[in-house]
Amino acid sequence: MRKKLIVYLDRKPIEIVIRNYTLADIEGMIDIQRASFPPPFPSELWWNEEQLREHVTRFPEGAICAEMNGRLIGSMTALRVSESQLEGSHTWEQVTGAGYIRNHDPNGTTLYVVDLCVVPDMRKAGIGKWLMQSMYEVVVHSRLSRLLGGGRMPGYHLHADSVSAEDYLTGVTTGEYNDPVISFLLRCGRMPVGVMPHYLEDEESCNYAALMEWKNPFYNE
Repeated sequence: MRKKLIVYLDRKPIEIVIRNYTLADIEGMIDIQRASFPPPFPSELWWNEEQLREHVTRFPEGAICAEMNGRLIGSMTALRVSESQLEGSHTWEQVTGAGYIRNHDPNGTTLYVVDLCVVPDMRKAGIGKWLMQSMYEVVVHSRLSRLLGGGRMPGYHLHADSVSAEDYLTGVTTGEYNDPVISFLLRCGRMPVGVMPHYLEDEESCNYAALMEWKNPFYNE
């Protein structure tokens, strides 16, 4: 994948490129994490070189990045999984192989999102939405049934004493609550299919995640 786009930041048009990241981009990919998750966020939770090598060599189609003037400003990673891998409840660590995607199934019909990240100074330019749209294109091109992934619910801790995680998610879809992550995913066309407890250690989300999907409108079994 490689395509050029014009995005707007503070009303100024900026040309970016969305493409597959490669082994040559490893340092740039880690720089995205470094900028997005500065201390006190533990650096050992950033992507490491071994994980990135697995992404690029095991499933390069699911490894995409956004670049501006030679600088990487965002990335999105996914793997293919089978329906059997999604039976029952799962955690991020289980379904992504702890981020190493060694459980990638070349015959899987679901594209599962591992990570989406944009550097702070470019987050108002719509980069995340364009990365998501590009991953939808991977779904269509690969003739997969859907894109799926767990979305953080960072606003949930503000309401956890009074509503369940399921009711909070419903409230976001009806406009009762606004959640920075779930509302973004809804604007990208993702739809909720359920709530996963103990998905990721995440105090703001009370360790819950909303399972959100985008169905391929062209999929034919």
